[in-house]
Amino acid sequence: MSALKNFIRSLVPTKILNAYREKKKEKQRKELKQQAERGEAATFDQLLADIRNCGIKPGDSVLVHSSFSKIGFVEGGPKTFVDALLQAVGESGNLLMPSSPNAGYQLDYIRNLTLFDVQNDPSRMGAITEYFRTLPGVLRSESPTEPVCCFGPKADWFTNGHLGEETPYTENSPFARLAEAKGKILYVGVTLDNAGTSLHVLEDAVPDFKFPVYYPEVFPVSVKRTNGEVVPVSVKVHNPEQSAKRKCDGLLPLFEGKGVMKRSTIGKAKTLIFDASKMLETMIGEYQENGVTMYTPQGS
Repeated sequence: MSALKNFIRSLVPTKILNAYREKKKEKQRKELKQQAERGEAATFDQLLADIRNCGIKPGDSVLVHSSFSKIGFVEGGPKTFVDALLQAVGESGNLLMPSSPNAGYQLDYIRNLTLFDVQNDPSRMGAITEYFRTLPGVLRSESPTEPVCCFGPKADWFTNGHLGEETPYTENSPFARLAEAKGKILYVGVTLDNAGTSLHVLEDAVPDFKFPVYYPEVFPVSVKRTNGEVVPVSVKVHNPEQSAKRKCDGLLPLFEGKGVMKRSTIGKAKTLIFDASKMLETMIGEYQENGVTMYTPQGS
């Protein structure tokens, strides 16, 4: 289904696609307003209890993908949800969120990019990620395509290997380091189909990955670091033709069956909880033994 959606999306003019998205957002805003009027606001205590029910505990390192509107009306907005996450992982834990400045195809974005400003370019990954990005003490990795924000005692370790990596999912990326740290991934109101970033770690982890996931051209861009230094880098981006063939949610039965994933709810949002280390281990093993990928979830 996701492959078909991606194909259809690639054929629709951007103006029409944006109009559809805005109409969908307006519908969501009306529903949230109605929830508020009915007194159905999610509170800090309720969200904290839901997060803990997902198995998140003090000391955990957790990468959170989210759709704020799917949680329902939240008393206090994104701050309340982020505060609950930080309380759940505690002072010894680490909270990570994607913060890409691009919400569309990487190829379209990189063709128009000359400079990525780590400190100032906003996240396009939703209201929660943008609020989190601006918090004191949050560090942001320096990939121009897939930067990740982190708060916690290991924030520097999670984020400091991203600068200069030609592709953003290498062993030095926050995504791979989360698996190394035996962290967790929360998909709150989203699924692998629209937040499957960690699946790409497989493509950089195995030699000669069998699908052309990267566009052949290498793009020179500049990164303005937090300290103001401007550094030239070269990056690759996803090949949109291959991206249109993704069937990410087709992997969910495999992950659930292998004990990699479980399901829960945070607020009104259906939530998936992944063991990042087991996720990567399973992907590599299934790829090598059965040819399983996000493009061939049944194997090949």
